[in-house]
Amino acid sequence: MSSDARAERRAPAAAGRTPRWVAYDTLRAVHTSDAYANLLLPRALGRAGISGAEAALATELTYGTLRREGTYDAIIADAAGRPADRIDPAVLDALRLGAHQLLSMRTPSHAAVNETVRQVRQAAGKPASGFANAVLRRVSERTPEEWLDRLDNTARSEDERLGLRYAHPVWVIRAFRRALAAEGREDELAALLDADNASPVVTLAALPGLGEIPDDAARTPYSPIGFRSPGGDPAALVVASGGRVRVQDEGSQLAALALTRALPVRAGESWLDLCAAPGGKTAVLASEALAHDATLEANEIAPARAGLVRDSVAGVPLTVPVSEEDGRTRAGRGRYDRILVDAPCTGLGALRRRPEARWRKQPADVPALASLQTELLDAAIDALAPGGVVAYVTCSPHLTETASIVSEALRTRGGEIEELDARAVVASVSTAPIDLPDVAGTGRAQLWPHRHGTDAMSISLLRRR
Repeated sequence: MSSDARAERRAPAAAGRTPRWVAYDTLRAVHTSDAYANLLLPRALGRAGISGAEAALATELTYGTLRREGTYDAIIADAAGRPADRIDPAVLDALRLGAHQLLSMRTPSHAAVNETVRQVRQAAGKPASGFANAVLRRVSERTPEEWLDRLDNTARSEDERLGLRYAHPVWVIRAFRRALAAEGREDELAALLDADNASPVVTLAALPGLGEIPDDAARTPYSPIGFRSPGGDPAALVVASGGRVRVQDEGSQLAALALTRALPVRAGESWLDLCAAPGGKTAVLASEALAHDATLEANEIAPARAGLVRDSVAGVPLTVPVSEEDGRTRAGRGRYDRILVDAPCTGLGALRRRPEARWRKQPADVPALASLQTELLDAAIDALAPGGVVAYVTCSPHLTETASIVSEALRTRGGEIEELDARAVVASVSTAPIDLPDVAGTGRAQLWPHRHGTDAMSISLLRRR
């Protein structure tokens, strides 16, 4: 059973819950059951019968609080006169929601304080509610900028100052700084951190040759298949299309198209999506394979996630077998003309969408992931036919997960492979000029939230000689 399923079973019944209580329940599940807000919240809203403006309120309370959790914890600790980790976790989550309303929303102070105190009283008892009342009144005594200036004065380094101001762990800030510096764009760091804290615009993809972009929809700046919802619930548009229109980040669309359009497709080619879940890129590959008389296979080691892949390609009239094997041994040798390795990674490029990930991931996660990424890419290279292309993609700009993995492959297997210019390929796919500076002399294309409005997707292309 997944952590989100366990969280749902443990959570209070959502029927009759207000937006504030749905947000609180979701925060508690995130912090006690390792649940993911983007999976749990929509189901909680549905069970509570909440929609429209109230659903928007619950979403902002949940996502906004999780994104800025580190900053709010520092402010709460100051106001409480004790470290945040010494506050009852159930009370702390309510205080975080209250701080978000006071400092980042237009909620009147008395309403934010009174509603939070009432919530604490119900969740943790009357004595705790008095504590919450005192803390939040101290929080309300300063403006957001006054609090940030106060936190600046406590920082021991520039990276710590940025971490407190923009609510990112210091290790993430340092990783972003190095990745931007590789492009000569270190001065964009604050803009990147700020973009990470903004709610992303919902972007959809019309599968090539199958889906239709509504006449009244705004097209995305770069992807030829991307557009933004013309209004209403995008899920309704997806259902009405029979799966031929889907919600998908523009960077994800470009990554899939970079593989299919890196070189002209020959009829009869064989393709593989090695780490396919949740299936957005697989669906784009499937529609492209259908258009070019190619075949596509997909693989995803986790059975539940493999089910998501099958659902994703259901709207494409092409048979896509989905295996459930370890990608390091699944691919075989010399079999495929194009392989997508959308490798498991820290997900630091999608912090806008997965707000709790920045607090959940740790620097110690990176070496194990890098080892797995290296092994997956190595297996994909083995599986390429002569002249075949592998796209190595991560939703992370961390150089250890991107440039270092490709560099190691070129170092150890340079006689077998060559790097293609992914920046030129993405630029050729793009419907508008796209700012993709050279990344330390490589062909790697790096997308960014602050520059392109996409997730921070890294795309490298390697060709078998």
